[in-house]
Amino acid sequence: MSVECEGVFEIHHDSFRSMVSTVSTLHRLYTGLTWAEGPAYFPALRTLVFSDVPENRLYRYDECNGQTSIFRSPSNHSNGNTVDRQGRLITCEHQTRRVTRTEHNGTITVLVDRAENNKRFNSPNDVVVKSDGSIWFTDPTYGIDSDYEGDKGENEVGGNLVYCLKDGVLHVVARDFEQPNGLVFSPDERRLYIVDTGGTHRRGGPAHIRVFDVGEDGVSLTGGKVFAKCPHGFYDGLRIDSTGNIWTSAGEGVSCYDGNTGTLLGRIRVPEIVANVCFGGGPKQNVLYICATTSLYSIRLAVNGCKTF
Repeated sequence: MSVECEGVFEIHHDSFRSMVSTVSTLHRLYTGLTWAEGPAYFPALRTLVFSDVPENRLYRYDECNGQTSIFRSPSNHSNGNTVDRQGRLITCEHQTRRVTRTEHNGTITVLVDRAENNKRFNSPNDVVVKSDGSIWFTDPTYGIDSDYEGDKGENEVGGNLVYCLKDGVLHVVARDFEQPNGLVFSPDERRLYIVDTGGTHRRGGPAHIRVFDVGEDGVSLTGGKVFAKCPHGFYDGLRIDSTGNIWTSAGEGVSCYDGNTGTLLGRIRVPEIVANVCFGGGPKQNVLYICATTSLYSIRLAVNGCKTF
C-alpha cells in the first residue's frame, strides 16, 4: 500500500483525508517531563489533567490561557486517568496499588485497593468508565517492576488481569494478558478494545490490541481476537472517535484504525515516543491531546471524540 505524507499526517487510506485537516499544526504545549501519561479532559473547565509517572506528579493544562501547572504532587506515581459521568477524576495509582476518585471538593475516595482473596493489585495502569458507572481498569506490573514508576514489589495476584468494578463489586473480566495496558469501549459499548504490551517483558511478546464483545450482563467479555498489531514499538493508551475509529499511541506517532475492520487509516507523526492520547477542545471534542515522553502536544482534527459526559 502506498503512503502519502501531508504535513504531519501519513495517509494510509483515502478515508483518513476526511478526518484531518492537512494544514493542521502539531503544537507542543509543554515539555520538561520524564514520561507523560494518562490524559483526562474536563470539558466544563476546559482543562486537561495528565501524569508524569516517574516524577510522581499530576499536571493540569488550561485550554483558555495555555498554562500548565502542577495539579497534585506527590501523586502516588499516578498513571492512567479518566473522568466519570459526574465529572470526577478517576485515577490509577501505581505506588499505592489502587484506583481512586477525586471528589468535587478535592477529597480523595479509594474506590478499590484489593483484588481477589484480599491481595494487593500489581499497579493499576489505565482506566475507563462505562455509561452504567462501572469502572474498568488494567493491572500490569510496570509500577512494581522497579522503583522507577512506583515501588518495587511482589505480584501477589499471580497474574496481570483486567477488572471491572460495578456497584461496589470487583469482577475479573480477563486473565489471559501478559501486560494489559490501555483500553477503550466502542461508542455503543458493545465492544472493548484492550492493549497488550507483553513484548516489554518477553522477547517476541504481544504488541497488539485485542477486541472483546461485552456480554448482556455488562461485566463479562467474550472473543478477544487480535484487532491490530503494532509494526514498530508498542501501542499504549487509546481513544475512540464518534464514528468508532480507534486513535492509539504507536511508537513515534498516533495511529488511526477503522474500529470494525482494524484497517490502518492514517498516522500523526510525533517527534517523541507517544504514551497516550485524549480528545478535548470544549464541547466539540475535536482536539487530540498527545502525551509523548517529555512533552504534551495537541492537534485539531476534523473528527470529534466519542463523548462520555
